[in-house]
Amino acid sequence: MKCPFCGHDESKVTDSRNASETNAIRRRRECLQCNKRFTTFETVDISLQVRKRDGSYEDFSLQKLVKGLDSASRHTRISHDQVRDLASQIANELVEKQVREISATKLGELVMEKLHALDTVAYIRFACVYRRFKDVDEIMDAIYTIAPEEVKK
Repeated sequence: MKCPFCGHDESKVTDSRNASETNAIRRRRECLQCNKRFTTFETVDISLQVRKRDGSYEDFSLQKLVKGLDSASRHTRISHDQVRDLASQIANELVEKQVREISATKLGELVMEKLHALDTVAYIRFACVYRRFKDVDEIMDAIYTIAPEEVKK
């Protein structure tokens, strides 16, 4: 690791810790030449392509996934920490399965499956955007599908 102060190529690691909020490893380093200390973060590079509905591709973005989950989960019982954990869990599943390409449709279905288990309101909000509901009847059908006993009340 190159020292940011003197540019020397060698340093030693003095401390390593998990940085759970960024799904990374935080390393405290000391330059072997100037003895100054600095911090680095190591993350897993997810080289995953998402095939969008129009046929174009874009790099998978954990931040974009967190933003979508945050929007769906706003004013629900799901905390921002749970949202970040859920996004990391989805990304980790894809990495473990060694997925290199996924359609936006499959990714959306995976997200909805996870949200369905956590919170019905967040699930419906995400489904409204993801499935592009055109009218109230489509929304009611989705609600009835997941919670028929609640609709009858």
